[in-house]
Amino acid sequence: MQLFPIGRVYDFTSRRGLFMGISLVLTLGSFVLLFFPGPRLGTDFRGGTEVEVAFTERVTPAQVEAAVMKGDFSRPDVIRVEDPKNPHRFLIRVQEISTITDQQQLEIEKRLCLGEEKPQGCEHHGLEVKFSPGGEKISVRFEEPPDLSWVRAQFAGLSGIKLRAGASNPTVIDERDHRVEIQLTSRGDQLMDALRAGLAAGVVPDQALRTEWIGPKAGAQLRDAAVKSIVISLVFIMAYVAFRFDLRFAPGGVLALVHDAVVTVGVLIVLGREINLTTVAAILTIIGFSVNDTVVVFDRVRENLAKLRGASFDKLINVSLSEMLSRTILTSSTVIMVLLCFFIWGTGTLRDFALTLIIGMVLGVYSSIYVALPLTEYLDRKFFSTVKKKAVART
Repeated sequence: MQLFPIGRVYDFTSRRGLFMGISLVLTLGSFVLLFFPGPRLGTDFRGGTEVEVAFTERVTPAQVEAAVMKGDFSRPDVIRVEDPKNPHRFLIRVQEISTITDQQQLEIEKRLCLGEEKPQGCEHHGLEVKFSPGGEKISVRFEEPPDLSWVRAQFAGLSGIKLRAGASNPTVIDERDHRVEIQLTSRGDQLMDALRAGLAAGVVPDQALRTEWIGPKAGAQLRDAAVKSIVISLVFIMAYVAFRFDLRFAPGGVLALVHDAVVTVGVLIVLGREINLTTVAAILTIIGFSVNDTVVVFDRVRENLAKLRGASFDKLINVSLSEMLSRTILTSSTVIMVLLCFFIWGTGTLRDFALTLIIGMVLGVYSSIYVALPLTEYLDRKFFSTVKKKAVART
């Protein structure tokens, strides 16, 4: 038994005003949410430090948050990671990153006796110093083999700078070049220390599962690149649709894609989900799926233009959608069923990716029917049919 019998024509255009109004409200509402309260940006876009910890005993998000804030951190984002193998797994994000300020760099260079001349009281003369982008390592090249205990002593009392614990710190990494590497306590290490100090003994493991960081400038660049990638994809898709079909089809197709992308982000904001690079990848995937669905419907409309000569554009839309409705729903439902499996049994970013795609797939089917084609019909009625009437009048 078929889902929608072949030959039956459904009326999709009679209530297009209602659905266009709903789409307009959803799109404008999503635009408002982009600015107030705004999306919950991930570490990828705003910068910060991200640590994933598998605690040995049960702790609550409130306990983790309180422990982190006692360690001189901003209010953290504490997210429980669903993992059947480890029910006490959390993702902790803070805005602070491991950086060394310009003033701290000058003080370190002074203490390591860098300069053209060796200052008084220096046992060794530093020739070159390099600071890692993450502010976790310092590499120094000396004029002669240095005394590592003297190098360690130069960091005593430096505000905001602390050497990482370990007997092999500092370490000689190049004996011929007299190069020494000094490892500093990173923000991830400090966050783990704060957890150990704020929670019961033995609850915090010796090491985090993973530690990642990204600077605010790099986050801003990633954010701008993500927006540009979406805009550029929309421009090229509009050009493709205009070239493949007709100029009157392009605006409807592109606005349907904008509707899908913006409303998807709005739904994620309402659900309190994080917007990160994974979300952007999902939105680009949604745009690709939605344009494919829209192009298939447009292609059927173009075929029926030749078959149903003299028919109104409303009838063309109703016939074309009726013929494609079963295929569209079955294809989308199959994809959504697979994504639901990822959402139910997946963890972390995989669940967010699946959820974003599910929302986008539903919106993509909806927009192909109630956004792309109604707008195309409106443009045809307001502009292209007028041009045709004038041409007929001239003949």
